[in-house]
Amino acid sequence: MKKMIPVIIAILLIVIVGAVSFGGKLIERYSYSKEHADLNEYYGVTDGAAEGEDGSLAIVLQDDFIPEQAVVNGGVVYFDLDTVKTYFNEIFYADRTEQKLLFTSADETFTANFGQAGYSDSQGDHATEYTVCYLAGDKLYVAADYVRLFANFSWERFDRHLQVYTEWGVKQTYDIAKKTQLRVLGGIKSAILRELEKGETVELLEEMDTWSRVKTADSMIGYVENKRLENLNTEVEIPVTDYVPAEYTGAAPEGRISLGWHAVYGLGGNETLDAVVAEGKGMNVIAPTWFSLTDSEGSFRSFASAQYVNRAHGYGLNVWGVWDDFNAGQQIDGNHLFSATSRRQKLVQDMVAATLECGLDGINIDFEKLSGESREHFNQFLRELSVLCRKNGLTLSIDNYVPLNSTNYARLDIQGQVADYVIIMGYDEHWGGCGEAGSVASIDYVSGGLDRTLEQVAPEKVINALPFYTRVWKTEGTQVTDDAIPLCNMNDYLKRVGKEGAAEWDETTCQNYVEWKSGDTLYQIWIEDLESLKVKLNVMGTRNIGGVAVWRLGYGTQAVWELVSAYAQTN
Repeated sequence: MKKMIPVIIAILLIVIVGAVSFGGKLIERYSYSKEHADLNEYYGVTDGAAEGEDGSLAIVLQDDFIPEQAVVNGGVVYFDLDTVKTYFNEIFYADRTEQKLLFTSADETFTANFGQAGYSDSQGDHATEYTVCYLAGDKLYVAADYVRLFANFSWERFDRHLQVYTEWGVKQTYDIAKKTQLRVLGGIKSAILRELEKGETVELLEEMDTWSRVKTADSMIGYVENKRLENLNTEVEIPVTDYVPAEYTGAAPEGRISLGWHAVYGLGGNETLDAVVAEGKGMNVIAPTWFSLTDSEGSFRSFASAQYVNRAHGYGLNVWGVWDDFNAGQQIDGNHLFSATSRRQKLVQDMVAATLECGLDGINIDFEKLSGESREHFNQFLRELSVLCRKNGLTLSIDNYVPLNSTNYARLDIQGQVADYVIIMGYDEHWGGCGEAGSVASIDYVSGGLDRTLEQVAPEKVINALPFYTRVWKTEGTQVTDDAIPLCNMNDYLKRVGKEGAAEWDETTCQNYVEWKSGDTLYQIWIEDLESLKVKLNVMGTRNIGGVAVWRLGYGTQAVWELVSAYAQTN
């Protein structure tokens, strides 16, 4: 027996050690971690702005972190301009050429100079106790308090982050039933964000089986065990409504628009008014091509005539002067012209002055040579032009290519907000000199363009323009050339080439199509005529848009004008 005692002791020791080891593992498995999270890492700030200090702040928007950060400079909270435009109000515009920050509403432009306190508008100068905006590297930072003059949001600063709200509703809250910890993730091994005291109130963000995602009063987001929560309450949040945007009123004529572009390429062209009006049955707007930019500084030439306007008014027509960037034969750098506030605003003032001088009713913008880099500057030009048009009771319309990826410089949603009409030039699917034979305006091209436009613009503001012309395509080997034939001359042309009655209806394009060969030359025509235009007008009618335009007066026939007139008079 004495020999067995050491063995028994050894066995007991092994059991005790195993039990202790097993118990330790159990304790380790089920005990709560006491590790505290690195808050700089949690908030993603390396130079966090502690109380009373400058630096960067994480942004919690509603209940989630966003990638962008705020900065504190001189005790003032700033957002970079991209953050402002993304989350608060995209109307802010930075003129980096002349170092200005602009905000153009429906009736006013507010201007602040980079690096200075205060701002100005048409009423004069307004002081601020902070620098409104400043450049740091390539970023422009805007004071949160200034942004709040033009957007409804609330913000509260904490040690390493900023809590921002742009939406308000109903929230649920719990009281903390017993002292516990707020953790980074749901689970007892997750790192601790901070201690939660008994009676502290937290907002419920997401409730799971045993843990809930909550937000504390100091806007720290983490997880707490459900068994530590009690007294579920519901609270209605009070929204911020201090900023009331000015209303975009307009000067649109009553009823559907039936517009004819009058091609005027010299003063003598004004004398054809009587003839084109006689052609345009049911037309209620005439748009003479009078104004053309002549350089990138905003100079322009004009064929405007007050006498023409008076005569057109006598016919019961509204007159919208067309402004283009291509008819003067000069290459216009839109990025240069529109990126400087002084040039842009001078052009706006000159345009409105020229419009009022001859008694025009509106302005029609036909800038077709703009590049993608000029997009933001052009949009600001349109905002500023719309303000002055609105103040003077002028109708503003803007011409656009059919919206495709290649024409994405045009923000149709902005145009639909600031202008009275957004005109889609529903042609040039295949244009002169493009080197590829095809339809000028197939039905899918037209209907697709309208649908994409209507995703961004209210239907009553949309006008679709019809082509009163056709292209005859000639293919010789690999060379493709074309000639434009006015609609009124097409039948004579087909007679002359011996193809009268030879065209057949093509269901794909909804046009009559004819082709023939002469020697080695292939001729192809997708014909615009009464039948093809009827289909287009039917498509327009089903979308209940604001009107029709035609390019151009002098190209139509009595039959197609009767068709257009009937469409325009249909409600």
